Amino acid sequence: MTADHGPVATRVKICGLTSASDAAYAERSGAAFLGAILAGGPRLLDVERAREVLGPRRSGVARVAVFGAQTIEEILTIGTSLDLDVVQLHGDPSPEVVRELCGRSNRAVWPVLRVEGTTLPESALGLATAAGALVLDAKVIGHLGGTGVALDWVGLVDSVRELRRMVPDLQLVLAGGLRAENVTRAVALLQPSVVDVSSGVEISPGRKDLELVERFVSAVITATGTRA
Repeated sequence: MTADHGPVATRVKICGLTSASDAAYAERSGAAFLGAILAGGPRLLDVERAREVLGPRRSGVARVAVFGAQTIEEILTIGTSLDLDVVQLHGDPSPEVVRELCGRSNRAVWPVLRVEGTTLPESALGLATAAGALVLDAKVIGHLGGTGVALDWVGLVDSVRELRRMVPDLQLVLAGGLRAENVTRAVALLQPSVVDVSSGVEISPGRKDLELVERFVSAVITATGTRA
């Protein structure tokens, strides 16, 4: 059983980066997105440190900052300061906030939907329609993300299929508990546009294991038959 969306060239986002050397290695390994956390938690960076880790805008890789409780104006200011490619929104954003950021930021906006069980919350459609993209992550009380808890991929197949029927060009980003050992299964079932990994390629929070990064990217390439 799969989401029946046809072949998808799934790309990799390495998130929770805290060093420029880890970011450079992730990029060389084939990651298409590099992520820095500005939302809180053990991988939290300030803006200047995020600038050092993500580096300048360049071809071949997109740079993502993950926001939490910041206001729209703060997100717009930081997005401009870092010249981001993607703004990722944790903290249960509303479709109205997503639409405003899409209209004012001139950047891709990825709202995060935290999921428990096998049914997408009612807010999924509004967020996906507003952004054209949606990040699915596991809902863990007290945490915005980076918990290493996996979603029920099999159980979510029907809900994801229905969401794609209503938002045909949806860019689906799958997060939550992904590792080299299970990402092939997750990709086969839900066929995401992007897989988003942080704790699954770490030695400790924020410190990436370069071998795990390579294994993860290689597993995605194997699963999709394309570069990650």
